[in-house]
Amino acid sequence: MSSSNELDATSFKGQRGLARVSRAAGYSIAGLRAAFIGEAAFRQLLLLNAVLVPLAFAMDVSRIERVLLVIVPMITLIVELLNSAIEAAIDRISTDLHPLSKQAKDMGSAAQMLALAVVATTWAIILI
Repeated sequence: MSSSNELDATSFKGQRGLARVSRAAGYSIAGLRAAFIGEAAFRQLLLLNAVLVPLAFAMDVSRIERVLLVIVPMITLIVELLNSAIEAAIDRISTDLHPLSKQAKDMGSAAQMLALAVVATTWAIILI
């Protein structure tokens, strides 16, 4: 049983409206902050986005191409957040070496590799 000053995960399930949106936004900001502070890969991908997104606006491309050039690098940030969440959940359960833990972490890494391949492919196709 949790004490009165500990947060119970189910205590916010019934909230609606602006209170729910406000809490969700706070959790999202906390997640972004945790990723920025604790994940070097997330910081590296932010740097990649900081280069590619402005570059997309400087290029002479169609609107659809520009949308792709902007959105595709941002997908790597989403994938990295999910990958980091998987790793944190696995490590929360146990830091012991286990084949299923390795498999889960490897799959998260593979997802990021594919996301980066999508970035490279999209930019190459549009630029060539």
